[in-house]
Amino acid sequence: MSISLAYAPISAVFTSFSDSNQLVRPIHLNNHNKYNNKLRAGQKFAVPQFRASTRRTRFRCCSAVPLEELTSSSSSQDSLMNSRAYWVSYSIIAWNVDAGGSCCLYASRNATLSVTDEGVQGHDVKIDLEGYDGRLPEHVIKKFPHIQDYKPFKVPSALDAKSVLKCQLAIANFSSDGKCISASGLQLPGVLDELFSYTGPLGAAFSNEAISLYLWAPTAQDVRAFIYKDPSGGHPVETVQLNEFNGVWSANGPRKWEGCYYVYEVLVYHPSTLQIERCIANDPYARGRLSADGNRTLLVNLDSDALKPEGWDNLAEEKPDLLSFSDISIYELHVRDFSFRDYTVHPDHRGGYLAFTSQDSAGVLHLKRLSSAGLTHVHLLPTFQFAGVDDEKDKWKCEDIQMLESLPPDSSEQQAHIMAIQNEDGYNWGYNPVLWGVPKGSYASNANGPCRVFEFRKMVQAINRIGLRIVLDVVYNHLHGSGPFDENSVLDKIVPGYYLRRNTDGCIEHSTCTNNTASEHFMVERLILDDLLCWAVDYKVDGFRFDLMGHIMKHTMVKAKRMLQGLLKDKNQVDGSSIYVYGEGWDFGEVAKNGRGVNASQFNLCGTGIGSFNDRIRDATLGGSPFGHPLQQGFVTGLSLQPNGHDHGGKAAAERVLAVSKDHIQVGMAANLKDFVLTNSDGQEVKGSEVLTYDGVPVGYALCPAETVNYVSAHDNETLFDIVSLKTPIEISIEERCRINHLATSIIALSQGIPFFHSGDEILRSKSLDRDSYNSGDWFNRLDFSYSSNNWGVGLPPKEKNENNWPLIKPRLADPTFKPQKSHILAALENFKNMLHIRYSSPLFRLRTANAIQERVRFHNTGPSWVPGVIAMSIEDGHDGFPGLSQLDPIYSYIVVIINVCPTDASFVIPALKERTLQLHPVQMMSIDNIVKNSKYDASSGCFVVPSRTTCVFVEPRNI
Repeated sequence: MSISLAYAPISAVFTSFSDSNQLVRPIHLNNHNKYNNKLRAGQKFAVPQFRASTRRTRFRCCSAVPLEELTSSSSSQDSLMNSRAYWVSYSIIAWNVDAGGSCCLYASRNATLSVTDEGVQGHDVKIDLEGYDGRLPEHVIKKFPHIQDYKPFKVPSALDAKSVLKCQLAIANFSSDGKCISASGLQLPGVLDELFSYTGPLGAAFSNEAISLYLWAPTAQDVRAFIYKDPSGGHPVETVQLNEFNGVWSANGPRKWEGCYYVYEVLVYHPSTLQIERCIANDPYARGRLSADGNRTLLVNLDSDALKPEGWDNLAEEKPDLLSFSDISIYELHVRDFSFRDYTVHPDHRGGYLAFTSQDSAGVLHLKRLSSAGLTHVHLLPTFQFAGVDDEKDKWKCEDIQMLESLPPDSSEQQAHIMAIQNEDGYNWGYNPVLWGVPKGSYASNANGPCRVFEFRKMVQAINRIGLRIVLDVVYNHLHGSGPFDENSVLDKIVPGYYLRRNTDGCIEHSTCTNNTASEHFMVERLILDDLLCWAVDYKVDGFRFDLMGHIMKHTMVKAKRMLQGLLKDKNQVDGSSIYVYGEGWDFGEVAKNGRGVNASQFNLCGTGIGSFNDRIRDATLGGSPFGHPLQQGFVTGLSLQPNGHDHGGKAAAERVLAVSKDHIQVGMAANLKDFVLTNSDGQEVKGSEVLTYDGVPVGYALCPAETVNYVSAHDNETLFDIVSLKTPIEISIEERCRINHLATSIIALSQGIPFFHSGDEILRSKSLDRDSYNSGDWFNRLDFSYSSNNWGVGLPPKEKNENNWPLIKPRLADPTFKPQKSHILAALENFKNMLHIRYSSPLFRLRTANAIQERVRFHNTGPSWVPGVIAMSIEDGHDGFPGLSQLDPIYSYIVVIINVCPTDASFVIPALKERTLQLHPVQMMSIDNIVKNSKYDASSGCFVVPSRTTCVFVEPRNI
């Protein structure tokens, strides 16, 4: 082992900006760390004082230039832009290099490393590393499975790793004759987790006498806080030096700071520029507090009575009852969509939090109607601080509504006008996270000060008081900004290279769209858990939907669920047992097949009680997938039964896909349980996991009904009405399309598991066939709760994501028969409410266990001799005082659901259902839909007659 020293004494390492501003180390940081005494006296090497770079370098993720390709015109630093070596624990560095020769670790406090044939120059410290045979330790492989075959190198125990980690680091491999073969930067999350994992306070902590600031930044060389009186402009009224202990920087200040704003200045080596950078960043633990321009964090105490609406502390007692997660139904809604064009809402409240408090507005009355029908939860698209919409509303550009309304329904001018202002208007879905724990300022009446906190709470309270619980859409899988200069970058300025997942070259992974986060790292997981706790306790949120949940580790999700559901009314003023957790369990990118650890994918979550979206029932019902041909038909859109002219592989192939689609839907209607046994289209008894998708993936994956979220449409992709309008034959009537829309929602409403609906499914909502309206403005995303229009035919959808389909879209938009009238919209709403009423008329539609579903749910009309286009499901109840099934429903002892997607009436016999006292459900008998009233059942034969494109429900009352 050799350790070479250079330049300065150890005292220079921690020189502060102002020695007069030293603060006493917080008591909670006095714990002795097990690595503090690793070096014996005389063995600790010195690292010189930093010199922050003032030069601004073009940001790069990595270049990975091989050493042999370096030329005199190419900076020698380019070979260090990659980080292919991993410092995985205090004592081990892993690198994918040949075993021969030697290896050295280099450190430079001032980031002056460069690479030559002789090795790495400009270092303050050089450490010989010892390679050894064998694999990496099992605990390292578990944490970093993607590098399990890398060669381990032993780090000398005498190394002061905590000081070295504040430097620019490089590793070099040498041949036996001393020539440098390769060099690389290092990825540090493993060793940072081992040395600096921390569970104490972070962010701003308020006490009676003081405000304390805590920032986890173990690689920082210095941290200061600038305190400002105002949200923008001016000079800081105070500059505060933070002091470090074991990676946590802290300072104490007076209570008079409350109401002021602050930012951190972090001096830290950044691998994207290979320099020591002076980064200005908000507090990553900001909680409800930012300036309108997003550049400063507000010091405000969330426990202040001034920030609580009247009755806030007792809201847990006002929450709507929820006896079981199986009782949940979810309505997905965007805050701005809800009210921006609702002229019954006060102009100052439109598009924001306070619109939900307008008790007599069209939108609130609509939610009350759905709540009265049985709906339980409203899922709000992102409401945290996101990029893409300026919080300063006076900077927004607005649509020219009068001009847009004058254009033809198939014109391209509307989208051109919207796209010209799309990044300067007030619209975005919000999947561009900047700070996870701060309510979005653009939805508040004033983005400065604590207004957004108070108004968000008012919104939660108002939604609860109309009988609905509230779900937040959380996006922990990625961040919008990265690097030292991006105004939307926060975490990557404070601990560069830690929070964002990187590939084996050291480049940031982008499979989620941008800047993937790494919940496999301890402090990333901790930030996620702390953030969820804040939303649940401080904002009293009732559930969380995780965007791209499969990119988060399973252990993070399980911890989150356990933590949230452990909250108690008497201690936390929250009943955590009713908080529901679900998300997108897609398995792709670098995390696929547990590539970065066991991830929260559909199959991995089996048995956790965490819900995931069931794409199988969506694709089988509608046809194809969001990534396939838009004319690919499905079970309800005419596959085989009413072809649209698209090549489905011939008549036999279409009939086969129709039969298999029924299998997929039936598994979904049985909560997508992996062990549910049914008869498939070939007449075989199979489990849900033995029914396979077209690429051989099991359809059933859940172990309990709460693990399945059934849906046919969501904010992504076309609306339900739009996809029906695309896939069905162009010549059918609007009345038929409306019935198909209802068929799809009825399948979801009457399935076991959790039904999920996109806002507007119930009123034929259209986005003029836009397949991705995340940034398409209010024009294409409009929701009309006056029921006058469904927003069909407002121009060709934006070119960026839809131009390839314009030839299919244009003739449909131009055809006036495609546009529904108000009578169609009202009928659709009535039918949708009826399905909710039916679902909540009997607990048999909301069975709580897999065993109950297997015992009580049966599918008929199965096997190769089935009547095409018809699903028949029965649900059986027991009778008090009789052996066998227990009695769950005091009103109905037996229920039969028949779904006929055919363009003609269906008549068929189910022998097993002979001699029952079935009658049409009272809700449908009183329905305005006269067609469903023509549904018939003959007890003597077990024959059912069901009108075309109709879902009917028969019940057996107990009093007959």
